[in-house]
Amino acid sequence: MSHPLTDRVIIITGASSGIGRATAIAAAHPKVGMFVALNARSEKPLRETAQQIGDRALAIPGDVTNPADMQNLVDQTLKKFGRLDAVYANAGYGLFTSVLDMTDADARAMIETNVLGTTHLIRAAMPALRQTTDSLKHILICSSAASRIGLPMYGHYSATKAAQHALADALRIELESENFNVTSIHPIGTKTNFFKNASKNNPNTTGLNTPDHMMQSPEHVAKRIIRALQKPKPQVWPSTLTRLGLALTVAFPPLGTYAMRKTMARQNKKYPPPTFPPHN
Repeated sequence: MSHPLTDRVIIITGASSGIGRATAIAAAHPKVGMFVALNARSEKPLRETAQQIGDRALAIPGDVTNPADMQNLVDQTLKKFGRLDAVYANAGYGLFTSVLDMTDADARAMIETNVLGTTHLIRAAMPALRQTTDSLKHILICSSAASRIGLPMYGHYSATKAAQHALADALRIELESENFNVTSIHPIGTKTNFFKNASKNNPNTTGLNTPDHMMQSPEHVAKRIIRALQKPKPQVWPSTLTRLGLALTVAFPPLGTYAMRKTMARQNKKYPPPTFPPHN
């Protein structure tokens, strides 16, 4: 069954750039016709995105790690648009750092944003999603293809994405009796600022671990997200080939190990790891 999206309202976090921004623009397009409430910490690009969209957009700066900011996001959305149909927990980031080199502070900050930020948004939105007449009752969570395999140099990021995937799976069953739809999104490498930002602790690298021919545009991912809003499904994999490949690695773990060794070798060739003196 196809759900009409005209004049429905969606909240999107991490909407100042990348997939979040592309999804907001796609959702508000006249052919789709949604109202969009945009949230991000970066206020200037957030307001520029809202200005580009026009009257169908509302920019509400805030931090997903702060429950009060998420409550304000929902409150301002209801005040402006009078209803809430869907939320897209998109805000998140990674760091190009080995598991052992990741500091506790950086690991906690990533978990706070990627995992707890997801639940802060959903908790704040649930009363409005439940009370809106004829609501879509749709929760979308931006996980990653990395949710299914531990990427070298992105171990903590992969762990947070696996957590988001698990949250979506659990919520889907927990809310089934209320006719909610819960969709996890699993992009592969996307042409955004993700990899540049991920390299902030390693400025001599690009952080890029996806071959160029496999990179996708945020607009491609956004198109698949809009389709999932129209025809709800449990998961969205913008790359069918990647999904099939990861399914094989689950069935045959040595394949996953081989693929990650190749990834690590490619990274080490491009960015040789430091050498350490022998231990005495």
